[in-house]
Amino acid sequence: MKAMTPSAELAAVIGAKPVPRTEVTKKVWEYIKANKLQDSVNKRNINADAKLKPIFGKAQVTMFEMTKLINNHLS
Repeated sequence: MKAMTPSAELAAVIGAKPVPRTEVTKKVWEYIKANKLQDSVNKRNINADAKLKPIFGKAQVTMFEMTKLINNHLS
């Protein structure tokens, strides 16, 4: 897969170097799990912290929405 360059907001979470889209999703999930941002009641929801809020644009998103929102931060 082609390496994609993350936006400044996304780079704060996954790092600034270009990575394939699959790696971006993997790194975001690692960040979510490391910071316990998965909703405790509904595991399909992700609670945004200060670094994820600029990417998501709201306080909580579903895992399906997350991928679409992350794609907007790749070029």
